Amino acid sequence: MPEGLSEGDAVRLRGLRKMRALALSLLILAAIIYVLTREHDTGWLGYVNAGSEAAMVGAIADWFAVTALFRHPLGLPIPHTAIIPNRKASLGESLQEFVADNFLKEDVIRERIGSAGVSRRAGEWVVAGNHADRIVNEGSRILADVLSHVRETDVAAVIQEALIPRLQEEELSPVVGQLLDEVLRDDAHRGLVDLAVDELGRWLLHNHDEVAALIENRAPSWTPQWLDKRVATWVHEQVVEFVADIGRTPDHAARIALDNWLRDLAKDLQHDPDTMARFERLKLRMLAQPGVSTTSVQLWDALRRALIGSLGDETGLLRTRAKEEIERFGRRLIEDEALSTRVDTTISNVAAYAVNHYGHEVATIISATVNRWDGKETAERIELHVGRDLQFIRINGTVVGGLAGLVIHAISTVI
Repeated sequence: MPEGLSEGDAVRLRGLRKMRALALSLLILAAIIYVLTREHDTGWLGYVNAGSEAAMVGAIADWFAVTALFRHPLGLPIPHTAIIPNRKASLGESLQEFVADNFLKEDVIRERIGSAGVSRRAGEWVVAGNHADRIVNEGSRILADVLSHVRETDVAAVIQEALIPRLQEEELSPVVGQLLDEVLRDDAHRGLVDLAVDELGRWLLHNHDEVAALIENRAPSWTPQWLDKRVATWVHEQVVEFVADIGRTPDHAARIALDNWLRDLAKDLQHDPDTMARFERLKLRMLAQPGVSTTSVQLWDALRRALIGSLGDETGLLRTRAKEEIERFGRRLIEDEALSTRVDTTISNVAAYAVNHYGHEVATIISATVNRWDGKETAERIELHVGRDLQFIRINGTVVGGLAGLVIHAISTVI
């Protein structure tokens, strides 16, 4: 095997050499027969002699034609030979136009993807064997490697140089107001309110002394201490009961008042100039704090380390759930015809968009690659792939030439 030749090219080279030897052998055989029968131009040997002579002519003519594609026959600079080395640039452009006009077309891509059933095949592949495990394992390894190579300095630079300046320039109050309005409309805030009420009630129960001391410190100096303690205890009990009542009652007046205040805030954040201005000033003060960047980097680092740890745990919840979801999605691709159709349509749209906008650039890879080759390399590469089949031209030329010689000799004899 020549150096630098792939295994597939080595197989092609062996096939090319074998067919060359066969074509050459037929030429040599025709020459030997011609020499042995050249003194006999009558009888059946005359037919053999005429056939072998014509076979040699056909073999040599087709050898010349095939060889002239790739190099100068016998090294002689005969005009219109070594066609591929001399015209490789136009060959590359022709191949580029052929691929672009016949393959990189929207209708061709859509028809091929639609007939292939890409989504269904993907679903069958996912649910078969351990392919879901393989996807999760490879995806986890790649994602963990990517996360492990992200440096804190790069994250800090993105936050400080891109994210924070962008947030400072962008007016966020309408966005926050609209988001708050959507949350209130869907009652998505109730879980957070319940959590806050529960935590507040638990804190009040376990911090009686702190609450009592706060109330006692606010009492007048002339009131007796025993009275201050009684009042503080009563106030603490009332506050605890009030917070517990809020937690038990979904339509408590305090909850309704909070909802109304939040609705007014959401509306003002979108439409009231004073509220919007105050929010933007608060935003700028917060973003100007040095701790914002540091805290953001710390949060990112904590999240990154947690993700890497979860991705590395083969029996962990993250990878187990990912495998289950992938397998479920694969089964849906097989069973849900509507989903399969939507996925195939999406793939077709993406492929069509890529072909319409970047098909020409993709096709230029052909001409650019051919242009990088020198003439000899281009000829060798093309001959390696099609040269074996071209040798059949030489073989057919030998056979057809011999038959033509027999017919011509027969006609001459009859005349």
